[in-house]
Amino acid sequence: MPEVAVNVDIDYVAPRHLAGGGDPAWVTVPLHRACGWSYGHDPLMPRVLLSSPDQKALLRLEPDPDGRWWTLQHAPAPDRPAWFASFDARTPVEMIAAFTDVLTDPTADQGDNWDPQEPLLTAGWSPAYSHHRLASPDGTVRVEADETTGAWWVDTALRDFRTLLWQAHFSEHTPPHLITAFTASLTDPRPVPRTASPSSLPTRSPDFITLSHREVPAQQVAGALEERVRSLAARRSGPPATSTHPPQRPQTERRRLR
Repeated sequence: MPEVAVNVDIDYVAPRHLAGGGDPAWVTVPLHRACGWSYGHDPLMPRVLLSSPDQKALLRLEPDPDGRWWTLQHAPAPDRPAWFASFDARTPVEMIAAFTDVLTDPTADQGDNWDPQEPLLTAGWSPAYSHHRLASPDGTVRVEADETTGAWWVDTALRDFRTLLWQAHFSEHTPPHLITAFTASLTDPRPVPRTASPSSLPTRSPDFITLSHREVPAQQVAGALEERVRSLAARRSGPPATSTHPPQRPQTERRRLR
C-alpha cells in the first residue's frame, strides 16, 4: 500500500519579529549535533542546558513566565570579560540562531569593528529620541545601546512599549559581531514559517503582518532542519567534546525596568 503524504499547515509571516518564537529545535538541535555542544537535563525540570565543547559557554532554555526563556552565558577570556545574552519566549528562533551560528563559526571575524546599528540603518531605521536608539520603520521595534554600560536592548511591542511582546538583552562586553548578526537577522525581510494555529502568533492583524498560508509536506519541514544541521556541521573540524559539565556562571542579569 503506497504511503500517504502527510502535510502540515504552515503560516509564512513577515516581518519576522512579529512571528512569535517558533520551534526551539532550530537552535538547540544544530548546537548539539553540528557544533558539538553537550547537553544535560533534570527529568523533573522542563528545561534544556547546552554547554560548548570548550566549556566556556552555556545556553539555558527554561520556560519561566517571569523571566527569560533563553540565556546564553559566556565565561571570561584573556581579551574579554564574561558576558551574557538573553531572549524572551517570543523572540524568533531564527534571530537567536543567527547569534549562535556566528558564535560557533570558527571562521567568523571576531574583531571589535562591527557596528550593530549598521544593518538597521541600511534597512531604513531611524533615530528615536537619541542617536543611541533606533526604531523600525513600522514603529514596532526599538534597538538601544546603553552609552554608560555598553549593553544593548531590543524591545518589540505592537503599540505600547510598556507592554512588550519580547525583549532581547546583550550585556556589556558581548562581542559586537554577535549583536550585529542578531540585528542583521532582525532586518531580514524574508518571511519565516510557523505552524499554523490560532495562538501561534502575537497578532494576525494585517495592519502589522503579512501572512500567507500553505500546506507543506511534513518531510519538507523536517528536511529543513536536517539541512541546517548538515550545513553547520560542515564548518567544524575535529571531534566534539563529550563533557557535560557546565561552564562557570560568569554573572547575573539585571532586568531593565520597562
